[in-house]
Amino acid sequence: MSIKTIVFIGLGLLLLYLFFTVGAPFLLALIVAIFLEPLNQLFMKRFRMNRLLAATISSSLFTIILIGLIALLGVKVVAELIAFFKKVPNYFEDANGMVDDLMNQAQSLYQNFPPDAIETLENWLMGLTSTLTKMVGTLSNTVIAFASSIPGMFIFFIVFLVAVYMMSFSLPTMKTTILSLFEEKSQQKVDALLNNLKKSIFGFLRSQFILSALTYIISLIGLLVLNVKYPLAIALLIIIVDIMPILGTGSVLVPWGSYLILTGNLYVGVGLIILFLVITVFRRIVEPKILGDSVGIGSLSALISLYVGFKLVGVIGVFIGPLVVIIYMAARKAGLFQMKFKL
Repeated sequence: MSIKTIVFIGLGLLLLYLFFTVGAPFLLALIVAIFLEPLNQLFMKRFRMNRLLAATISSSLFTIILIGLIALLGVKVVAELIAFFKKVPNYFEDANGMVDDLMNQAQSLYQNFPPDAIETLENWLMGLTSTLTKMVGTLSNTVIAFASSIPGMFIFFIVFLVAVYMMSFSLPTMKTTILSLFEEKSQQKVDALLNNLKKSIFGFLRSQFILSALTYIISLIGLLVLNVKYPLAIALLIIIVDIMPILGTGSVLVPWGSYLILTGNLYVGVGLIILFLVITVFRRIVEPKILGDSVGIGSLSALISLYVGFKLVGVIGVFIGPLVVIIYMAARKAGLFQMKFKL
């Protein structure tokens, strides 16, 4: 592999990282613009509209639908999230009090233990109490941070909507500009790369959306059956945690269910554990099929890319990792990176 190719790959990865950080609204707008392109072509061919009018109509339809969904579901979910996060510290304070009671009760039981065993038990219980106290403080800070980030989220949303209109109108020009950066004999391969990349990325996003939507539905049904408060918000929290590698739905449902079982609420506690098992089995059965069919990469490759991306870059790497694999697979299909070892 030449130095030029290595530099090109490095710049591409840097650009990808910037897209997922400071350029996130423009990346989302680009994805939406590509998604709306078939509708633009339909308007232009069927109704003989020019590019500007077709892009304006399709982008306006998207904006109206998005704002309508936010008005119908978003307000309810946000209200439940705020109420839920206000209640969560109380839950942890109750858990902290329960641990204190257990410590007081345990002291009468292990008085006859060897001194080393008593010291180990007391250190463990004190560490548990300290952890719960820190979690309460962290959750309180999270609520404050969420409230303070609302103006930034509003600006992000406005920039995103404006960028959707602009990119939907200038999408063909952007593609032509990108192709003009390459030699004429390479433009065909780059065009094939962009087409394969578009199919793979949209396949990946579609698979993640389908998996998240199905998991949300199962979680919501389970929470409604168990008569849990704030089901919309909690189901959304489960989805957000489930996207993160290593964590998964068990990071929410298992500790919560275990706490309820310890405090005597067996019905809801056992129900949450069963819900976790149902979601886990369902995803293990469905995920390889959906991901493989939509993206064309194996489930093992997807898992490795998720974990490596997370360890190297953090939460953003959860998305960058699979995209790097997708870009590489698309480049190979287009005839690039045909590297073979000769012994």
